[in-house]
Amino acid sequence: MPIAGDLGDQHAALFGQTCFALGEAKCTYGTGSFLLLNTGDELVRSTHGLLSTVAYQIAGGPAAYALEGSIAITGSLVQWFRDQLELIATAPEIETLARTVADNGGCYIVPAFSGLYAPYWRSEARGVIVGLTSYITKGHLARAVLEATAWQTREVVDAMNADSGLDLTTLRVDGGMTADNLLMQFLADVLDVPVVRPAVTETTALGAAYAAGLAVGFWPDMATLRALWRQDAEWRPQMAPAARRAQYGQWKKAVERTLGWAETE
Repeated sequence: MPIAGDLGDQHAALFGQTCFALGEAKCTYGTGSFLLLNTGDELVRSTHGLLSTVAYQIAGGPAAYALEGSIAITGSLVQWFRDQLELIATAPEIETLARTVADNGGCYIVPAFSGLYAPYWRSEARGVIVGLTSYITKGHLARAVLEATAWQTREVVDAMNADSGLDLTTLRVDGGMTADNLLMQFLADVLDVPVVRPAVTETTALGAAYAAGLAVGFWPDMATLRALWRQDAEWRPQMAPAARRAQYGQWKKAVERTLGWAETE
């Protein structure tokens, strides 16, 4: 059988989300999370801790490039909350538990279990839970777990905006964590842009199929692929700008506490 397409994991997800235009971005939320921004025909050299990569290339056409930001611990933080702390029995229960409180109560969790990836790349960082008081319940901890994914995404988006000279206008999301509606709403709030989930969330496999089908003529062109994309849900920002700034500032302070913890030779 012919090999009609050859795409890396996250590049396939970008292709499956049909992010074919300059400035379009997707983030895949699994054990870790990976955000790619299409930078068009320009290979942007990052100065803010991101990776520069080839997004895709259709036979006979120019290469399209992307910036990539890798976050090590997102879905695996929920697994830690379930398996190590045993505060929930199944991963989906974290949303129910987090909804028992109105906010994080001032508690932040930075999951630098194996250091921090983009945009820091600090291998000596270690995870912290900060802002604990006698008021904090397991509901606040659950909310802080979910919010950690959103704040880490915000840091990568800020780096991408700075590197590319573009401002993200919409984020397309996929992967298992996108089933958590509370997380998706908070993500839209901290990014201050709409967050959109497609009807098909297994976009890596879809992207590989799109590339192969395009190569063998099953689909005539990329415009046809874009027409196939369907929206399942959308979340729009609801957080007040002042609250967003204040909470992001607290997150940044929490990240500072992780740095320099492990001794390095």
